[in-house]
Amino acid sequence: MAPARWTLVPLALAQFICSFAGSNMNVMLNDMSRDLDTTVQGIQISITLFLLVMAALMIPFGKLTVQLGRKLCFVLGLSVYGVGAILSALSPGLGVLILGNSILEGAGTALLIPPVYILVTLYWTGLADRVRAFGVVSAAGGVGAATGPLIGGWITAAISWRAAFLFQALVIAVILLLALRLKDPLPREPGRPFDVTGAVLSALGLIVFVLGILAADNNLLASLGLMAAGAAVIAVFFLWVRRLERRGREPLLSTALFHNRVSNLALVTQNFQWLLLMGTSMLVASHLQVVRHYDAIETGIIFSAATVGILVSSLGASWLVRHFSQRTLIIAGFLVTGVGLLLLLLVGAVPGAWPFAPGLLAIGLGLGATLTPSVNVVQSAFPEETQGEISGLSRSVSNLGSSFGTAIVGTLLALNAMGPADGYVVAMAPLIAIAIAGAIVAGFLPGRSPAPIHTGQPATQR
Repeated sequence: MAPARWTLVPLALAQFICSFAGSNMNVMLNDMSRDLDTTVQGIQISITLFLLVMAALMIPFGKLTVQLGRKLCFVLGLSVYGVGAILSALSPGLGVLILGNSILEGAGTALLIPPVYILVTLYWTGLADRVRAFGVVSAAGGVGAATGPLIGGWITAAISWRAAFLFQALVIAVILLLALRLKDPLPREPGRPFDVTGAVLSALGLIVFVLGILAADNNLLASLGLMAAGAAVIAVFFLWVRRLERRGREPLLSTALFHNRVSNLALVTQNFQWLLLMGTSMLVASHLQVVRHYDAIETGIIFSAATVGILVSSLGASWLVRHFSQRTLIIAGFLVTGVGLLLLLLVGAVPGAWPFAPGLLAIGLGLGATLTPSVNVVQSAFPEETQGEISGLSRSVSNLGSSFGTAIVGTLLALNAMGPADGYVVAMAPLIAIAIAGAIVAGFLPGRSPAPIHTGQPATQR
């Protein structure tokens, strides 16, 4: 029998709160920097580090789901996240905030998100049912990212930015209660080997590379050196993986995952989607607060346009997939997003905040249309035994896109902070280029994505 309807609730809520955490601080920049006696750039670095920790740990923690079980990893991740949220709410300075938000919440998210996508894939095996389920989860993630500024702004204006972290802890408590009833469709395999060396190399390479992007506003030479070092460590990681495979041992990440051309293309689109969503969120929120001096609630309200767009297109994913190929949806989504970015570029010098609404609405509609088909193409391309690996890789690529978006935008804003312009136009240019590149990459996907490998009865009956 099919999984109960309530089964999707904790999974969707988990994706919602993790995406919410990635964007809600964008409207608290001024409040948090004053209260913690730091700079706006310091808070932006904390946001980027949160996304980076997620990306760096998603692959190794996704692999842990095999040894520890999907449900246990989900519950452990929620617990670590909750501790981080409470610590962030009580933080006296930037250092403790980074520990609570960037490290603990980031690590908790990396532990709990792979099980969300694995369980959706295992619970719902039919293409239509799985697309519907992924549509709900993707919508929850998109709405979480889009409503982060709105809800975070309202809580900050009404109470305090610290209450926004307590709100996260409360939602985590609710998810934990619901998660206790979840059933793991597959048994744990505690005896399976875990590639510790590979985990360290993959995480270190990603962290050093993104730190190189962040360093560009202070020292361009050091920035290039860090990015080169990060790329070198990632290359060493793949050499290590190949060495283990030649010896017949199980690596952290099988190179076979990269032999699927369709999945590779969809992973690139996932990276671009979250780069655009989080990069745009940081750029517009920073512009409205730092340059135009809007407060948290005023900045948050304008993002409701993006929320509406994401909600409409994500929840309509199952209908859209029945009438259009997944390639068509992804291409159209990137093109609509590009139009939205152009609209935001044109209103950069227009007085008021509401002229930003049409552009944000278009971005929400465009990205909402791309989220579900991209995830479904990737997850459905692999059998059950590799769902832990591909889910970790998929979420790592997506969160790496988020960290790229915030790092690139934050760096360009910092580089132009002392110039005649605030950097808004300069930071918008790479986002428009990425939207165009996303449509081009999606054009190489098959016109009709093949049905998923998983067929037959739902995994809960096996």
